[in-house]
Amino acid sequence: MRTSILKAVSNPSLFKVQVLNWAQQFREILFLDSNDFPQQYSKYDCVLAVDAFTSIKTDYQNAFEDLKQYQQTTKDWLFGYLAYDLKNTNNALFSNNYDGLLFPDLYFFQPKKLFLLKGNVLEIQYLNVCDDEVDSDFEAILAQNNPAFKKLNSPTIVPRISKAAYIEKTQKMLEYIQQGDIYEANFCMEFFAENAQINPIDTYQKLATISQTPFAAFFKNNEHFLLSASPERYLRKEGTQVISQPIKGTAKRFEDPIQDEKSKLDLASDAKERSENIMIVDLVRNDLSQTANKGSVKVEELCAIYSFKQVHQMISTISSEVSNTISPIDILQTTFPMGSMTGAPKLSAMKIIEELEATKRGLYSGAIGYFSPVGDFDFNVVIRSILYNKNNNYLSFSVGSALTSLAIPEKEYEECLLKAKAMLHVLEHKQDL
Repeated sequence: MRTSILKAVSNPSLFKVQVLNWAQQFREILFLDSNDFPQQYSKYDCVLAVDAFTSIKTDYQNAFEDLKQYQQTTKDWLFGYLAYDLKNTNNALFSNNYDGLLFPDLYFFQPKKLFLLKGNVLEIQYLNVCDDEVDSDFEAILAQNNPAFKKLNSPTIVPRISKAAYIEKTQKMLEYIQQGDIYEANFCMEFFAENAQINPIDTYQKLATISQTPFAAFFKNNEHFLLSASPERYLRKEGTQVISQPIKGTAKRFEDPIQDEKSKLDLASDAKERSENIMIVDLVRNDLSQTANKGSVKVEELCAIYSFKQVHQMISTISSEVSNTISPIDILQTTFPMGSMTGAPKLSAMKIIEELEATKRGLYSGAIGYFSPVGDFDFNVVIRSILYNKNNNYLSFSVGSALTSLAIPEKEYEECLLKAKAMLHVLEHKQDL
């Protein structure tokens, strides 16, 4: 059982910084921030969950079944992630590529302490085992000052594959497309640093500041960190409505407003980008139909252009209605991994991705978010994110682009570098890649 208390917050922006700094004392943290981005479908502006009372950690084998049992037994708030390699619950798939991060395939925890912010109203929910700490914790949060972080050497970041190897691999992907094996695939490449030492909270705050995306996340599980500036929602359920908002289509931002508007209009009319997006919309519609009430799958918005600080993005919104008897885990399992990070047909695309990519994706292109006690949920897509294993000092981020028959490998490589720009900047990488 939880004790729920409402508090007024006079400065929500400052409070977000204070509560995240206060949270660093805990072994388990998940902080989700909309960065005040206007969203039709979001329930909270910011959420913080800390200090695991119970948790589940597993590899891909039986992962969804274990998560379903955990969710149904706990019937409480659960926070955590689904790594991309949960795809291997399908016996036709596997992951044998290099993995320097060594994150579990699935991790969720039931937090003792939970903060839900909407506007100026903060709802604090503590498990009864610690509800006598609410007032002292709130005072400690409001007393937080920005810590002075020790200056560390910038990590030496290198790509897992060279530009020449990237182009060779994308040309091989195009051969698969021309043969009719797939129509589209999301091909990704890793940038990494060994012996890296970073201040995770400082790095996250810098990334969030320059990106200001609506599905930002700071995650900590002991030595494992995710610092995410994701612009993309994977899947949300509230009541009987399910929403998916895949992104396909990216264009540069410009300081000159005329040039920036032209970039936006060019993206909206780009035949290749629109075809990529529409292919994934069809895939998502098919995925959602597996748990939807008959005839309820709808495209609410097709190929709309949204502007973020770093890039313009093409986003579609697909919805469905589900029965109250459908398990939320079944909705996730039948749509995971998300189509925007795989391709179409999904199974064939994932097999070819495994063949051509050089790194195990792990949490990258997975999802992070939460379940509510009544089985609602909201998950982002883990992109534009830095992953860090403090135990072995391995740092990684990956970027990718969708390949269709219209793809030009050199331009796809430039798109990858555009998506990497924010991460390279906050990590103070100076050399050309």
